[in-house]
Amino acid sequence: MHFNKFYFSTVLVLTLIAHQCIAATAADSKAPNSAFKSEADSISYTIGASVGRNFKKEGVVINQKVFIEGFNDALSGTKLKITEQEFKSVLTNFQRDMHSKMVANQRELGMKNKKKEADFLAENAKKKGVVTLASGLQYIIVKAGNGVKPQDSDMIEVNYRGTLLDGTEFDASQPGKPVSLKLAQTIAGWKEALKLMPTGSKWQLFIPAKYAYGERGVGSDIGPSEMLIFDIELLNIKK
Repeated sequence: MHFNKFYFSTVLVLTLIAHQCIAATAADSKAPNSAFKSEADSISYTIGASVGRNFKKEGVVINQKVFIEGFNDALSGTKLKITEQEFKSVLTNFQRDMHSKMVANQRELGMKNKKKEADFLAENAKKKGVVTLASGLQYIIVKAGNGVKPQDSDMIEVNYRGTLLDGTEFDASQPGKPVSLKLAQTIAGWKEALKLMPTGSKWQLFIPAKYAYGERGVGSDIGPSEMLIFDIELLNIKK
């Protein structure tokens, strides 16, 4: 049985969070929490809260009393109340059930996002100044430039801000600090639009999910089949 990433984020969350909390505490050792008598107490509470938050987010239902009992038995080296075979079987079944639930949730969310995208693009296409390309990607020219247009092999320098349909910002360049990157290494929506942009232009892009991160999404910010909006200013092309 290969344990996937989701499995590790639930069954083994104690170990992962412990490392994260210890690192975070070390980095912020000058700001102790007065609610606790010691650093160990602060770490212990934070680990517990993180586990609870993670389980709540992922819909893991547990009997807290039995959970603590199993935790204490394992920590103290007490003989467990189940055999090793039962231990592995329970975890394997748990993994399968949670994975199935995750897949179903992702599929449902993806369908909702596809409908939101279709509805948004249909209405947005009616607005003044919106250009719709054959691919379905849309853009608005905020500021027209008159420089050369980049090609896939070019390094470009841009200011940008990426948001979801609800306005949530998931990424952006820092003020006064443009980002340099190779056009060929960007998402498909960027490549298509930027090759049409003269240097000096500022456009707002409305990128369908299939030209962004597709059905899987990426990270915790961009969900499955989620379209993206980018404000991009093309400052320079570096040959």
